[in-house]
Amino acid sequence: MTLPESKIDVKALGKVAVLMGGESAEREVSLMSGSGVLQALRTSGVDAHAFDPATHALSDLRRDGYARCFIALHGRHGEDGTVQGALELLGIPYTGPGVMASAIAMDKVMTKRVWLAEGLPTPRYVWLAPDRQQPEIVRKVPDELGLPLIVKPPREGSSIGVTKVRGPSDMQAAVELSARYDADVLCEEFIDGEEVTCPVLGHGAQARALPVIRIVAPDGAYDYQNKYFTDDVKYQCPSGLPEAEEREIQRIVLEAYRTLGCRGWGRADLMIRASDRKPFLLEMNTSPGMTGHSLVPMSARASGISYEELCLRILADAALDTPARPKAA
Repeated sequence: MTLPESKIDVKALGKVAVLMGGESAEREVSLMSGSGVLQALRTSGVDAHAFDPATHALSDLRRDGYARCFIALHGRHGEDGTVQGALELLGIPYTGPGVMASAIAMDKVMTKRVWLAEGLPTPRYVWLAPDRQQPEIVRKVPDELGLPLIVKPPREGSSIGVTKVRGPSDMQAAVELSARYDADVLCEEFIDGEEVTCPVLGHGAQARALPVIRIVAPDGAYDYQNKYFTDDVKYQCPSGLPEAEEREIQRIVLEAYRTLGCRGWGRADLMIRASDRKPFLLEMNTSPGMTGHSLVPMSARASGISYEELCLRILADAALDTPARPKAA
């Protein structure tokens, strides 16, 4: 699928802040994403500037005359609805989903609840609240989900704090690692098969799924190090999947995106179960990575969209949940 080149009036975009860095566990990745976006926008003639919320108050955005924001923040206070809410109050349009969609998608447990309510496929799970992480409770989780299983913090990304548990004796350590990053812990059924990802651009009926990427990681270890700092992971785009299978994944991803109320852009991660080729949704990323190893730019290139054009399109779609009312005379 090749998407037509857009005609964007760069000057009409105004002064742009690229929000990057922040204070989450994904700060390092955010700085890499933001630097790439900043350079791309400037190359395209946009009046773009770096802005790190860890060192500058968000209120400075209005004081300094920014017309819109490209959110290149990852993790907490970046894609969880909090910075989106602040920008709503400031009346400054921003990229990506709004407050509610960002908050729900950031929480993998809440995301699962919404998807399951709509009949969308996602792995079975057990949620361990802070008062349910005692050894006598933790050791029973494999009885419900089987082994191996995945333990992860529900409100982190980039595979931070994630463990593949192969034996019951590993459960408590996995829960304790996850709890370092999030008070709640998500235990998830392990889907044995292929990992894929599929980006989406746009809003509502106009949203379109980009080509699926198949991810082949060494020994299945698609972890933080392999995601961003090695070239050991192989990405296949075109995916090489049967055409009907790719179309079905894109259909499910679009439905998952729209069900959460996403707009602008996003990227869903899925597993395809080897035994029956059934796809399972893992999560929706509402501020995906834009580094040299990132997947949205890779999929966009397969659609004929350059990195610079991708950044421009996302920026041009910046919006508010509630458009600013005209000021009283």
